[in-house]
Amino acid sequence: MKTKIFNYLSGIALAVLVTFSFTSCSEDDLGPTIFPDVPDEIDPNSATYQLDTWLKENFRDVYNVEFLYKYEDVGTNMNYNLLPASYEKSLDIAVLTKYLWYDAYSEVTGDQEFLKTYGPRILMLVGSPAYNPSSGTILLGLAEGGIKVTLFRVNEARIDNFADLNEYLFRTMHHEFSHILHQHKSIPKEFQTISNAHYDNSNWQNRNDGVVNSLGFVTPYASSQMREDFAEIIANYITRTQEEWDRILLKASRGWATDAEDANDDDAIYYCFYYYDNNDASDPDNLKYLFEGSVTELEDGTYIYRNAYQKGVAPITKDSEGNRIDANGQRCDNSNYVLDSNGERIPIKVYAVPDEDGVDGVAVINQKLQIARTWFKEEWNIDLDQLRAVVQYRQLNYDIEALRQQVYNIK
Repeated sequence: MKTKIFNYLSGIALAVLVTFSFTSCSEDDLGPTIFPDVPDEIDPNSATYQLDTWLKENFRDVYNVEFLYKYEDVGTNMNYNLLPASYEKSLDIAVLTKYLWYDAYSEVTGDQEFLKTYGPRILMLVGSPAYNPSSGTILLGLAEGGIKVTLFRVNEARIDNFADLNEYLFRTMHHEFSHILHQHKSIPKEFQTISNAHYDNSNWQNRNDGVVNSLGFVTPYASSQMREDFAEIIANYITRTQEEWDRILLKASRGWATDAEDANDDDAIYYCFYYYDNNDASDPDNLKYLFEGSVTELEDGTYIYRNAYQKGVAPITKDSEGNRIDANGQRCDNSNYVLDSNGERIPIKVYAVPDEDGVDGVAVINQKLQIARTWFKEEWNIDLDQLRAVVQYRQLNYDIEALRQQVYNIK
């Protein structure tokens, strides 16, 4: 059986690693372009002519940003063993980046000036993730000085699976852009002190999703440090569906085990909650994880584990009347399940693990989200909920073939 650590580390991109360089940001007029005033000649006979032309017309000419997909090692961290992005995946990510990020902001703000002014000057695609063997994590995004954003793992992008694209690329984009924005306008002071006691910059990758949700973080990476917390609350709120967001809040409302063997099972991270067979928290053998839909809450606040019944204690023998009984004298059926006085199997009764971390996770997440909402409105005149609605609609209603055709139609 895989362990939670293996499962989480193999999919560590659920949280985005960011190297962020804090440099001063110029408020000067950017002018028509920051790039050298040289002829932009693209060879019409080049195999990449259509994409190169489309990128120039839709990114450089409109948003003052250079979109790089042809690998140049001098533009990356030489400590990583990286691969170039493929042409086909680069084309798809380019048209989706415009549709889901740039066009979404333009729709909300009413023009293209916001991202032209505050967006990065360079977008760079890299085919592979950057592995950090010392921590067992992988790097998916870099925001460098508010100037350059690098996106990794492009070649593994599953264009037919938007949940995968969101986890590994588009949530990263919004995360990185949040960093750029808070370079211009500081993270509100009230946000900076909410979770100071619960950040763990050295061990966040080993924290269970449910545990950090209960502490008021939307992802384990959010629990690493305050500025990542801020970027993660924004990026996750914008890109996660309402069902996914509600699941985070549900996990935030629950108690979570952190030191039991069963806490390492694969599916526990997203879909399961921890229960005790009885109310004795001191016995680790009582702890188990169950799918939320497999338990029924009773009127007394306890739960019945559906389709799971008490087994008789071996050895199973027969009494003088031929009834099967266990070592405790309890009557059993032919499958060794204990029976009640009516001859019915007795369901297993379980007790939810109590939430004893001293933090109201739901309240903290909602508090952080409200601060982010206010920050977007007061500092940027952007309605965060409107932006989310636009992004949600676009990510669920795009036609990749139609978007590709924009490039293919270039002559």
